[in-house]
Amino acid sequence: MKWIYLSLLLLSLSACNKKEETTFPSEGPISESVYASGTLKSLDQYQAFAPVSGIVDQLFVQEGDSVKIGDPILSISHVAQQLNQENAALAANFADASNNQTKINDAQLFVDLAKNKWKTDSTLLVRQRTLWKQQIGTQVELEQRELAYENSKATYLSSILKLKDLKRQIQFNANQSIKNLSISKQLSADFTVRSKVNGIVYDLLKLKGEIVSPQTPLAIVGNPSHFILEMQVDEDDIFRVKVGLPVLLTLDAYKGQVFDATVTKIYPIMNERSKTFLVEAKFNQKPATLFPNVTFEANIILFKKEKTLLIPRNYLVKDSLVIKASGDTIVVKTGLKDFKKVEIIQGLNAKDEIKMPGK
Repeated sequence: MKWIYLSLLLLSLSACNKKEETTFPSEGPISESVYASGTLKSLDQYQAFAPVSGIVDQLFVQEGDSVKIGDPILSISHVAQQLNQENAALAANFADASNNQTKINDAQLFVDLAKNKWKTDSTLLVRQRTLWKQQIGTQVELEQRELAYENSKATYLSSILKLKDLKRQIQFNANQSIKNLSISKQLSADFTVRSKVNGIVYDLLKLKGEIVSPQTPLAIVGNPSHFILEMQVDEDDIFRVKVGLPVLLTLDAYKGQVFDATVTKIYPIMNERSKTFLVEAKFNQKPATLFPNVTFEANIILFKKEKTLLIPRNYLVKDSLVIKASGDTIVVKTGLKDFKKVEIIQGLNAKDEIKMPGK
C-alpha cells in the first residue's frame, strides 16, 4: 500500500513540474535598436607625426599640458639643416637687389656715356655732311663719321638692353634666393612638431634621444572640451541607421548610468576587416569627466512606442505564431522587437492567455 501512495505522490509531483507556463499580453513601452560598440575620441584628436627622420632633441611639453595652435611639442635634431638655412640666408643677402645697386649704377653710367658719345658723333656727322655739301673734306672722312655714328648708336642701344638684362637678372637672383631661403626655413620648421589644435597633450610617444621617422607617431593631441562617440555598426544594420537618431550608451567608468546621445555622422565606406561602418554621435549631456579611448556599448534607437501590446519574445513561434492556453495556434502580426519583448499589432488582445511553446 505504501508503494501505491508513493507512486501517486511521484506522479503528482511530476505533473506539477510539467505544468505549462502561461501569461497574458500586457501594455507597455518598447523600442527597437541597433547594437554598437565604440570608443570615445576627443574633438580634433590626432596623432602627431614629423615629415623628417632624426633623433628627438627636445621635449617642450609634458602629458596633460595645454597647447594652442602652433605651439611646439618636440624638436628633432637638425644641425645640417641649420647650416643649410644659414647658407641660404647668406645667399639671399648677397643676391638682394639693394646690395647689387653698384652694378646697376655702373651699367647706368655706361649707358649715359654711350648716349653722350652717340649725340657727339651725331653732331659731327651733321657737320661733316654740311662740309661735304660745300665740297669741303673727303669721301673717306664722311664715311668715317657715318661709321662712328652707327657704332656709337649701336653701343648706346646695346647698353640699354644690357642694363635691362642686368636689372632682370639681379631681380631674378634676389627672388630665387628668397625662395630658397623660404624652402630652407620650411625644411627647418619640419624638424619642430607643433600642435595643430587648441587642446591638451594626451600622450608623448617618444622620449628625448630616441630615433624617429616620418612613419613614427610622436604624440597624441586633442580638445578635452568636446568628445565624439565613434561607433562600429554591423553592415547588416547600417542601412537602418540615420543621422539624428537617439543613442543610449553605457560607460564602464560610470556603471549603472545610461547616457543620451544623437547620431551626427555616418561614414559611407565599410571597414573590410571588421565588416562594420563608422558612425559618430555626440552627447546630449556629457558626463563631468571623460578621457579619450574609453570604450562603451550603445544602442541606436530606430523606433520607439510608449504604449503598445507586448508579449515575451520567447512566446513567439517562427516570428508569427502564438499558442493560446487552450492549445490553439494562431497567426499574429508583430511590430517592434527588442531582446525581451515583441509588439503584437494584430491577432491578440490583453485578455488572451497564451502559453510558452514546448522545447
